[in-house]
Amino acid sequence: MPKIVELKNINKIYGEKTPNPTQVVFDLSLDIEESTFNSIIGQSGSGKSTLLNILGTLDKATSGDVFINGKNTQTMSKNQLSRLRNETIGFIFQFHYLLPEFTAFENVIMPYRISKKPITQEVIDRANELLDIVGLTKVKNNLAINMSGGQQQRVAIARSLINNPKIILADEPTGNLDSDTTEQVYELLRSINQRFKTTFIIITHDRHIAEKADRIIEIKDGRIHLDITKSI
Repeated sequence: MPKIVELKNINKIYGEKTPNPTQVVFDLSLDIEESTFNSIIGQSGSGKSTLLNILGTLDKATSGDVFINGKNTQTMSKNQLSRLRNETIGFIFQFHYLLPEFTAFENVIMPYRISKKPITQEVIDRANELLDIVGLTKVKNNLAINMSGGQQQRVAIARSLINNPKIILADEPTGNLDSDTTEQVYELLRSINQRFKTTFIIITHDRHIAEKADRIIEIKDGRIHLDITKSI
């Protein structure tokens, strides 16, 4: 399959111009194929969250090249990066960051309101379809603040898909959920991966969760320590 993400010799140094710079990623190279379901694991401080931020173009590598969907993000302007994120990448975080005073439906279409794009009937239909896929049709008009943690995370998943992204980056997406809800959310993510051929890259410290992926990449001290692809 074609590569949708390519990292080439990535280094990340914080405080590079200070007397005590801190390097957190060391000469890291990694390819991710389209439509795959991947997990990145590692202890706190291993560099995995920094890596996710670089993958999501929320942070720039100090050196090296980062290709997302064939485009080198290292040479892009802020506006170009913003457009790439909006068109190509969806984010799911441990803290869902829903707006509590808005309904589930309103939260799902919020990316369009923020970008000041028109809310067309096509957008409304897609939002309703996504809420149906995540099992929230009956509560789509409920305020986010009145929903359970699992329901709120499902809203966040639907929101991440509203722009039909090629890549979903998930940072500890079930970190605040109980074990049963965690299983349900990961089954949902997997079904979305299979239905829409969306590429998933999931950051987690939970090896049990990571083992649900087709590929497990372990980061240790800013380097790839282990890279296992399961045979299908």
